[in-house]
Amino acid sequence: MLTYELQCCKYLSLYRHIRNDILSGKLKAGEKLPSKRTLAENLSVSVITVQTAYEQLLAEGYIRSEPRSGYFVEDVNVQFYGEKTAALPERAEQKKFTADFVHGAPPAELFPFSVWARLMRGVLSDCGAHLLERVPCDGDPELKSAVAGYLYRARGIDVDPRLVVIGAGAEYLYGVIVQLLGRDKIFALENPGYNKIYNTYKLNGAECRFVNVGANGVDPEELEKTGADVLHFSPSHQFPTGAVTPMGSRAKIINWARSRGAYVIEDDYDSEFRLSGKPLQCAFGLGADRVIYMNTFSKSLAPSMRLGYMVLPAALYEKYLSLFGSSACVVPLFEQKTLAKLIDGGYFERHLNRLKNYYRGVRQTLCERAGKFKGVTLEDSGSGLHMIANIPSLTDGEIKRLAAARGINVKCVSDYLFAPVEGAGGKAVLNYSGVTAEQINRI
Repeated sequence: MLTYELQCCKYLSLYRHIRNDILSGKLKAGEKLPSKRTLAENLSVSVITVQTAYEQLLAEGYIRSEPRSGYFVEDVNVQFYGEKTAALPERAEQKKFTADFVHGAPPAELFPFSVWARLMRGVLSDCGAHLLERVPCDGDPELKSAVAGYLYRARGIDVDPRLVVIGAGAEYLYGVIVQLLGRDKIFALENPGYNKIYNTYKLNGAECRFVNVGANGVDPEELEKTGADVLHFSPSHQFPTGAVTPMGSRAKIINWARSRGAYVIEDDYDSEFRLSGKPLQCAFGLGADRVIYMNTFSKSLAPSMRLGYMVLPAALYEKYLSLFGSSACVVPLFEQKTLAKLIDGGYFERHLNRLKNYYRGVRQTLCERAGKFKGVTLEDSGSGLHMIANIPSLTDGEIKRLAAARGINVKCVSDYLFAPVEGAGGKAVLNYSGVTAEQINRI
């Protein structure tokens, strides 16, 4: 006889008890279950409760009903481990550092929370039910137009808003690009370079080859030797070396792309943070027919927003629509509308000016502090939010051990190598996007 202590005497609890007994083998295949009335009396519940539980078990195939005979257990041959899945190991807590030169995000106190909240309320009021509609595959037209306007003001490039594609951050867009250009294409990547670019392309089935980065960025002659069909590079501020590709080399790369029928992906990941002088001209401005321009709002607003965009050549945009036209944009319309208002209202650029002033102070403090350490020289192009500390007297292992002893998290250029490069040792990468002047002074 089945005997269960049922909390609240609900049919769902009874159903789960019987189901678990079947799966665990306590109730054997072919075994007859008590009648509805008998079990109801035994458990002091209503017949309706038992009947509803039996009907659910019957619908899912745990039991069968035989006319004038009753209910019988079906043969459910499965190794059952109970309701809960196997426990996962606990994630290690992220270590706290005196200064973290590896990970970083804009300071929370500088995020325009009040403006963002006001704009969100405005979007709710103005858009209403429109926010519940399906978003076009390439993003909301209002945000596409806002991005195009911003690129003209900030980067000096004239972009047709229709060619802007909105996506959920850089890694998502990398995957889209592989599908757009084809997994049969060979992608040339900078060496050293950002690990996530390589990992995402490989995950999406692309073959990757590497071009060494020198003082002048990617060497066009070395690029030609790779046999690549696509080049992914950051000409305005390469990560991690900080190299800037001069205009002559950019022109040769564009010519290479045109002659080969190749494409260039210009990853302008931190172009907003040119802290001295005016922003450098984009490679996109030299060859909009062969360049895919891309950027995100991770460094300018917050990594958690997962908002990025790319500008496609016209021919690729048509192909994008043919591949993804039946899909919806993965970025919620609410966030897209709010960001569009932030950009169009001038709030985004004012926010960037505050951030740049803040980072100029951090950068100056870092330069002054580094100057007090004997044998340390800095390589800083004035762009972006990281620089290189040259410490030729130490090995990379020694640099990281000495830094760790002071509570400093740091990586070296060699940590970003995909293939050996001569002269890469003794160079620490100082990403100061998440470090305060006060932390630097405590080093």
